[in-house]
Amino acid sequence: MELNHPPEKPSAKQEDDSRPQIFQTLRNIDLNLLTIFEAVYVHKGIVNAARVLNLTPSAISQSIQKLRLIFPDPLFIRKGQGVTPTAYATHMHEYISQGLESILGALDLQGEHEKQRTITIATSASLGALVIPQIYQQIRKVNPHLQIRNVPLQDTETQLSQFQTDLVVDSGSWSSRTLSTHLLFKDRVAVVCRRGHPCSRTGEPVTSEDLQTWEHTFIMLPGGMVNGVRKQINTLLPDRNVSFSSYNMVTIASIIGSSDLIGFMPARIFALFKDSFGLIEVESDVVIKETIDISLHYNKFSLRDPVVQNVIEAIVDGFASKAVSAHASPS
Repeated sequence: MELNHPPEKPSAKQEDDSRPQIFQTLRNIDLNLLTIFEAVYVHKGIVNAARVLNLTPSAISQSIQKLRLIFPDPLFIRKGQGVTPTAYATHMHEYISQGLESILGALDLQGEHEKQRTITIATSASLGALVIPQIYQQIRKVNPHLQIRNVPLQDTETQLSQFQTDLVVDSGSWSSRTLSTHLLFKDRVAVVCRRGHPCSRTGEPVTSEDLQTWEHTFIMLPGGMVNGVRKQINTLLPDRNVSFSSYNMVTIASIIGSSDLIGFMPARIFALFKDSFGLIEVESDVVIKETIDISLHYNKFSLRDPVVQNVIEAIVDGFASKAVSAHASPS
């Protein structure tokens, strides 16, 4: 009878036990020899490889002899004025070239290598939907080879100070000495309800008293984000009844669009979601003077990386140019 148990996977301890053997094997190989191997393979000759690496042909020949002692193959056969690789050398080239490409990609500080480097940007879901498309376009203009990864925003200071993400875009303000901030734009606060809501049928601005007769939504944001806005809303509408709260602005927009709830949200977020969820802005005598500041945050040490520095400059300049264009446009 055959046993149907799958073969056991190597345990973490077994994997750890195998690592010293890997290091021992690598220790016995001069990795510079692999660079010389690649140069000879690509340029099909010892003289050409010596010229590219700024070495003497004799040094290249000695390196090939060392490789022949390590590997069970002559690797290269003389052919005319050059050399031709053996089948074993061709097999080696496939793996060595990939390894060297990966190393170059990891060490590429200027972002000029063909391999993609990843820039990580943390945002909330709703703010990401608003700003990431423009950020993506700005980064593509200065470095089309970069891969951009948008990750969830959890804790700005922790994610940046521990280099868990390259950049953060949010509405918070931070006083950490290790963090720098650039204001991208200011946004006003809109009072929002669904299309056909009873408060929108009067044809006149809704008073603060009327607004407080309806139930409200509440957006829960981490830390001290939009505290000024929240305090002003509480001052203007001290008796408002919050019956629904969420950490997610998309959920807030969805619940407002399917109920008689009233909510407050950034005007640009409202413009983004209004058609999808059937929202309208309430005409009201309640005016929120406080704005929501959307900023780009990063660790100051990241400026040592030219790639990240160029990305930051591109994002800041892009939003600044858009703001100038918006002000210059005729009303």
